[in-house]
Amino acid sequence: MTSPPSAAPGAEKAVTPEALREQYESGATVQEIAAASGLSYGTVLNRLRSAGTVMRTSWQTRRMRQDPHARQRLATQLRALYEQHGATLAELAAAASVTKRAARRLLIEAGGTPRTAQETLRMRAAARAAERQRLAVSLRECYEAGATVPELAVDCGYSEATVYRLLHQAGTRMRPQRDRERSLGVRRRP
Repeated sequence: MTSPPSAAPGAEKAVTPEALREQYESGATVQEIAAASGLSYGTVLNRLRSAGTVMRTSWQTRRMRQDPHARQRLATQLRALYEQHGATLAELAAAASVTKRAARRLLIEAGGTPRTAQETLRMRAAARAAERQRLAVSLRECYEAGATVPELAVDCGYSEATVYRLLHQAGTRMRPQRDRERSLGVRRRP
């Protein structure tokens, strides 16, 4: 008989009865917790009950969610994640422990406009390009201060070819070959 596969170490912590109870007591419904955790509805109910959770009725959940300030704060936080950090609706849903549909609704309530998948990809590509440009400028400064390409490659964890590409992208004036050999302590034959 085979034993069931063990869950990832972080996944086990997220679905403990105490963690589920915290989510439920902060206003999430059983259905939302089940969707976020990947557990079945019945399993979530059983774990909540084993943690001694006092269950709410649907009207109590609605009343709890009618706090306009808490909902508004959550909507504002989700909009900031969405617009400034390029998060997707799925990532917003996971961050707020709600469904994608509820995350979209909150985003719209906060004045945000949902993006298409292509817009999100372009936004993330631009952020990666900006980060790569900052790295290129940083490598250029180190190179011009006397560091060699192999040293830079080891320091930043990229291959030498990638470091050369980044240096060229930053407009670095490369040292002549003989200067590189001198900096490495290599002697030429007479």
